[in-house]
Amino acid sequence: MRKEVIGNTTLYLGDCLEILPTLPKVDAVITDPPYGINADRLAHEASATAQKQLERGSAGNKGGRGWKSYGFSEWDKERPQKACFDALLLAADAAIVWGGNYFTDYLPPTMQWLVWDKGQRNFSLADCEFAWSSQRKAARIFDYPRSAALQDGKEHPTQKPIALMKWCIDLLDNPQTILDPFMGSGTTGVACMNLGRKFIGIEIEPKYFDIACQRIENAQRQERLFA
Repeated sequence: MRKEVIGNTTLYLGDCLEILPTLPKVDAVITDPPYGINADRLAHEASATAQKQLERGSAGNKGGRGWKSYGFSEWDKERPQKACFDALLLAADAAIVWGGNYFTDYLPPTMQWLVWDKGQRNFSLADCEFAWSSQRKAARIFDYPRSAALQDGKEHPTQKPIALMKWCIDLLDNPQTILDPFMGSGTTGVACMNLGRKFIGIEIEPKYFDIACQRIENAQRQERLFA
């Protein structure tokens, strides 16, 4: 296990199932686990196809533009174990889990579902994404176009927009310490840094852990500059 402290964030490289029981309880969990849909393979194959079309000068490349290969490490080959979800629900009283529709057999029934509407229809990817929320409140929709999300600088095939994670934080009851046990490229941590919240992140893939550290450090540097 590797541990990095950057400002008011603490980041762990390791398996969340092993690390979660060692952590104190936090105010909220906001996370986006692997869905088990081979997202890294799909992005890699789509990028390779688009590149071949570009080399051939094929008009079909129009549908493949924007695809980027992030390498292929099979991080999304399987869903996390149910024990991971049991542990994250014990870690805080409030939780938001993106991709909740992939984990309905792991998570209890809920009143509130969150929707990210990407503002684009009939694209090769989903028009929207769903998050399970522990709150007994009305369902909510966040309208935010994919084109705006790409301005964050996409480092991960399933990276969520910073604005989306800020919205999630604002929906909760003013959480001061937020945990993401599937940190990925660190978007939740960047959102927390921008809002002045404490953040604890866990990531099992060294490549994305290093990217998360860099993004959160850059966010902290910008925060100091504006301060």
